[in-house]
Amino acid sequence: MAQKLKKILSPVPGDLEIAQAADPIPIDQIAAAAGVLPDELELYGKTKAKVRLSIRDRLKNVSHGKYVVVTAITPTPLGEGKTTTTVGLSQALGAHLGKKVFTCVRQPSQGPTFGIKGGAAGGGYSQIIPMEDFNLHLTGDIHAITAANNLTAAAIDARMFHERSQNDTQLYDRLCPADSNGQRRFTPVMIRRLKKLGIDKADPNQLTEDERRRFARLDIDPESITWRRVIDTSDRMLRQITIGQGADEEGFTRVAGFDITVASEIMAILALATSLADMRERFGRMVIGTNRAGVPISADDLGVAGALTVLMKDAIMPNLMQTLEGTPAFVHAGPFANIAHGNSSIVADQIALKLVGPEGFVVTEAGFGADMGMEKFCNIKCRYSGLKPNCVVLVATIRALKMHGGGPKVVAGRPLPHAYAQENLELLKKGCANLIKMIQNARRFGLPVVVAINKFKNDTAAEIDLVHRIAIEAGAADAVMSDHWARGGEGAVALARAVVAACEQPGEFKFLYPLDLSIKQKIETIVREIYGGAGVEYLPEAEKKIELYTRNGFDRLPICMAKTHLSLSHDPNIKGAPSGFIVPVRDIRASVGAGFLYPLLGTMSTMPGLPTRPGFYDVDIDPETGRVIGLS
Repeated sequence: MAQKLKKILSPVPGDLEIAQAADPIPIDQIAAAAGVLPDELELYGKTKAKVRLSIRDRLKNVSHGKYVVVTAITPTPLGEGKTTTTVGLSQALGAHLGKKVFTCVRQPSQGPTFGIKGGAAGGGYSQIIPMEDFNLHLTGDIHAITAANNLTAAAIDARMFHERSQNDTQLYDRLCPADSNGQRRFTPVMIRRLKKLGIDKADPNQLTEDERRRFARLDIDPESITWRRVIDTSDRMLRQITIGQGADEEGFTRVAGFDITVASEIMAILALATSLADMRERFGRMVIGTNRAGVPISADDLGVAGALTVLMKDAIMPNLMQTLEGTPAFVHAGPFANIAHGNSSIVADQIALKLVGPEGFVVTEAGFGADMGMEKFCNIKCRYSGLKPNCVVLVATIRALKMHGGGPKVVAGRPLPHAYAQENLELLKKGCANLIKMIQNARRFGLPVVVAINKFKNDTAAEIDLVHRIAIEAGAADAVMSDHWARGGEGAVALARAVVAACEQPGEFKFLYPLDLSIKQKIETIVREIYGGAGVEYLPEAEKKIELYTRNGFDRLPICMAKTHLSLSHDPNIKGAPSGFIVPVRDIRASVGAGFLYPLLGTMSTMPGLPTRPGFYDVDIDPETGRVIGLS
């Protein structure tokens, strides 16, 4: 089904123009060519579909293909082209080398799409299409997450409201009302809470007065609540709000706020769940705060986790799309890469690895650099999936390496400084310290590394040769210039050959740390080994959380560091490969359902703001044809 591009224009047109000029292959044909049966497919129009998880049962005896993760050096605010490289590499493997291949990437949020970043379907002649569908709604997964997250938020405040106004007897009687025959019953989620409390009774009438109180009264401490509402829009004014000001709320106000939907723990769970049953269990374990005695309160305690799973039952199926050259792509889940782990879903990777078979390749992308998404890919995603990668592709650009060498500041939305259009080998060599460190980071996991030098028009042969030499000396298996943005899969054939060769190398994948280390030991291992730091300073709130989480048994979870993606350190202004710095941990939060703790290194924004001139100024529709215009 894969097909080489027939017409490549120069200069390269805009992304949307290229995408709309393409003639997508009907998605049922893409599915059939990939090995998906008709009854395993849920069609969403002609160009996208969902794939049922039952396909894994049919393919359970098929050996996995090669598993390739695409990451990057520390990026500039412009990004260095990981998604474009991921797509271009897949097109080269499938349409040009004749390999069975699958691309697995995250679904973008509407916040960045209409803000300053734009969409995330790739770019140039290495895109996933239809680009408009990819960037706008897709099959509604993000909306389902918004609904589930906000149902949880409503359940929290409703429970506190009702507990304030009712005594224990009233509360219990309303939670377990008698039916028309005078019979009471516990729902399945109530049975879960009873077991957690050590109450082994199935008849609501048999509970003692003390057991009824313990069951019915959560006694949530408002100051402990960590659960926030979400919306898939960059809306800075919702970062902190006061709720409960309505006339019927009896003056019970509290300060709350909104995150962007992709920062929700429900999004992280969608990406890490391995089945519908696993997703249900993870939802039940989500901690929303504690009671006044410091005991964690879960979504199962609230009684809402079953309903969340119902809202998310279709979202767990990965979305099938295609690249410009007709190779199949899964677009599924989109967790933040700073607060969360920043990778697409486990189920998409699992299905893709079975579909391509032992001779095929799955190319998946990890958010931000090898100190962020790749480290979390290995230490978090691979722990829960049981999958072992065969190769790391490390994307680098000459412009970013020059920035790390001391070049002028790069600001999104502003013209690139003139210094980046000139050959400067001294600046480039100095900046390659970041490249060397990122190669070392990947090698710490026992993986071969191929450096993809994402070509830009001002790059010179001498600069590319210098990066190649330094990369090889640092331990990379190869370093290849790739021109996939301008030429599609044809421009990434050399990169594809290098990846095929690297995947044949013997690998000994290993985690960076065992889970039985203490919380501090795991944090400090990441700081020393991955960031190059000298140590960690724990602020009082972090110390308090370490004690709390250890007491409650959360200390055996992996660590998901929340820090800037613009530096190896915690300070976005420090470029290159710094050393000797001390990382301050100001707080640690628990995503128990997702299955990780996330230390906060500095201030992390979970709700972006719109710039003065947002991207939505360009987006419109042609009323005659219905065609989207201005999307980037």
